[in-house]
Amino acid sequence: MPLPRVLVLVLAGGAGGRLELLTEQRAKPAVPFAGVYRLIDFPLSNCQHSHLSDVWVSVQFHPTSLSQHLANGRPWDLDRTDGGLLVLPPYQGTDRAGWVSGTANSLWRYAPLVRDVAPDALVVLSADAVYKLDYREVVDGHLGSGAEVTMVTTEVAEDDAPRYGIVEVGSGGKVADYAYKPDEPRTTTATNEVFVFSPGPMLDRLEALAAEHGEEGLEDLGTHLLPAQTRDGLARAHPFGGYWRDVGTVESYWRSHQEFLSAEPPLDLDDERWPVHTRGGRHSAARVLLDSAVDNSLISGGTRVLGNVHGSVLSPGVVVEAGATVVDSVLLPGARVRAGAMVTRAVLDDGVVVGERAAVGGDGEVTLVGRRAEVEAGTELAAGARFPDPGEDQD
Repeated sequence: MPLPRVLVLVLAGGAGGRLELLTEQRAKPAVPFAGVYRLIDFPLSNCQHSHLSDVWVSVQFHPTSLSQHLANGRPWDLDRTDGGLLVLPPYQGTDRAGWVSGTANSLWRYAPLVRDVAPDALVVLSADAVYKLDYREVVDGHLGSGAEVTMVTTEVAEDDAPRYGIVEVGSGGKVADYAYKPDEPRTTTATNEVFVFSPGPMLDRLEALAAEHGEEGLEDLGTHLLPAQTRDGLARAHPFGGYWRDVGTVESYWRSHQEFLSAEPPLDLDDERWPVHTRGGRHSAARVLLDSAVDNSLISGGTRVLGNVHGSVLSPGVVVEAGATVVDSVLLPGARVRAGAMVTRAVLDDGVVVGERAAVGGDGEVTLVGRRAEVEAGTELAAGARFPDPGEDQD
């Protein structure tokens, strides 16, 4: 008996505004993570290990930054003659052309393409979380269940729950209640932005909702679609107990990096059974030079350390000069910390230069320095600062 045909749609088109300066010049799924990876590497690697090879990636904001990384899909075994990787940019020419205004709106725009493929199951993913998951296992549980949607769920912190779609799970795994980003969540069981849909019934329902609310009124999956499926008793939960972190805010992005610096990181990114693949460049070995000190840190290839680095992640091409100190920070590709400078609890974007004897960050909120910004020698940026100031016009 042939395997059911499964189509994966990665919704990678959001503006990513909660990551602030990190997504001013790149798509959120293209944001670097753990030195050598990009956020989209996690769902694409999951697809590879789940043996799902029909993968569409919807892009919208800063598409070049993502398309360059995806290339032909080879790192994830998606460079195929039949199926494989398909990038879906915004387009014109049909009655469903134009800019996407939400995740459900995106599904509505691609509905004719999905119907042409006629998959048995449609897996819809976001690309701003770090986790490993066998999607095929979720699909197998969904098919034959009678559900229109299966929501993968995870437990989140009580004070973080208002950021997510929150569910109450009844008997047999049926979703008894769904609330989208509620002010006062009734549980801490959240959807982790992995959904398996029965395509035909779901798209029929989406057409009816578009007729009722207008195509722009569809908004996100949690606005009308998931609540309607829940009310009709056609939503089920698939609990996930492994490591999952939404890194869509500066604070959560920084904190997840700190978790990967532990003696036993939450995910083994080099696990031979489930490695995370990426489209990496060619870098020489990292150089940790005489009189430097490095501890509890991730040091990528192509870096050069002459100063002190503690509890930090250095991406390829980072330079920490003699007498400089980097503590509890994330430095993205090409950042340079000059002699005598101090960087504490900060995220430095690509190509940032911290001048001699400058001080960036400190105890308190995470400090963020935007792409290719230069912090002049002797400057002090307080904890929690954003530089350049997003409120100022940049030449």
